[in-house]
Amino acid sequence: MRDATRTVHHPAIDDSGYASLSPATQRASTIVFETAQDYTNRTKRDLDGYSYGLHGTPTQRILQAQLAALEGAAYCAILPSGQAAIAVVFLACLQPGDHVLIAESAYPPVAGLCRNFLAPRGVTWSSYPPRIGAGIAAHIRPETRLIWMESPGSTTMELEDIPAITAVARAKGIQTGIDNTWATPLLFKPLAHGVDFSMQALTKYAGGHSDLLMGSVAVRERAQYQALRDVMRMLGYHTAPDAVSLVLRGLETMAVRLAHAGRVATELAREIESSHDYPVLCPALPSHPDHALWARDFRAGSGLFSVVLTAEQAAHLPRALDTLEVFAIGASWGGTRSLIAPMSVDGRTPPDPRLYLRLSIGMEDPADLREDLVRFFAALAP
Repeated sequence: MRDATRTVHHPAIDDSGYASLSPATQRASTIVFETAQDYTNRTKRDLDGYSYGLHGTPTQRILQAQLAALEGAAYCAILPSGQAAIAVVFLACLQPGDHVLIAESAYPPVAGLCRNFLAPRGVTWSSYPPRIGAGIAAHIRPETRLIWMESPGSTTMELEDIPAITAVARAKGIQTGIDNTWATPLLFKPLAHGVDFSMQALTKYAGGHSDLLMGSVAVRERAQYQALRDVMRMLGYHTAPDAVSLVLRGLETMAVRLAHAGRVATELAREIESSHDYPVLCPALPSHPDHALWARDFRAGSGLFSVVLTAEQAAHLPRALDTLEVFAIGASWGGTRSLIAPMSVDGRTPPDPRLYLRLSIGMEDPADLREDLVRFFAALAP
């Protein structure tokens, strides 16, 4: 080879004896083939076979396999965001003329997806009260093909009776999906409770450091996975291997981070409830109306809970937020930094005019968080 060629062609090396605890970050747009016949047969490769970089590299396959194992699933699809993951489930399950039911407590962009994208294309939708349980049967239409849950809702914190809803859906041949980001499969395994599509925003606890966007969908059946992958291919969805590597790294500490956040969140929620005149929405507290469901279905508490403010308290919120020194003001959650975000909710029946203060507990010393909250609630008082 001449020098110009040598700059392009990488030499083979002997990697025997090399072993690393860190998975390699494999980047690729082009996949090359050893023979002409291999290239001709590339479309016949398995669902997770390699044919083009758009469809994944070994780095992504490691994350898929690891998440599938955590979920108790046979397959797992990786997508560039949590909302992208939800959209792919909907597009894989729904055709013009179909109907989808979504929980009123679901992530608000889900309703936006239905209203602004699916409805103009002939898919109808409606919402249901999250605490309805087996009463979901009254909301099902002949054309209902999917029920979408989120338990607990990431602002209002209602829990759904997942086994009751999935039992009704299964009896009627309707598929179900859930946003399980609050719990992750470490605290709740949706597929074991009858759910068909288990989605989580890896942006949150799996990534864990507030520096990436990603989502996943885990399923048991090959046909379900095939439907997801078909939509992903048509839309050109791709998740960057470098971001996948960050999630693989984040997963290694997720169990200890989530345990810490859940323990401290429950402690702080209990202290706020006992020291201040604010309704505290934390499923791990006995005062929560759905605490019995939480105790039945979940292994432990997560790091996210909400406090409900009155209109008078809300008027002092800007002043109180400006006193914060440890908590940051931000709408996401699940990272190492503790966050506070004022939240309102839409699409409820009857309308819910209340202002929610959502707290995400990170990895700081609990004493510093307590001191910050003392200043905050003092400034919030009329």
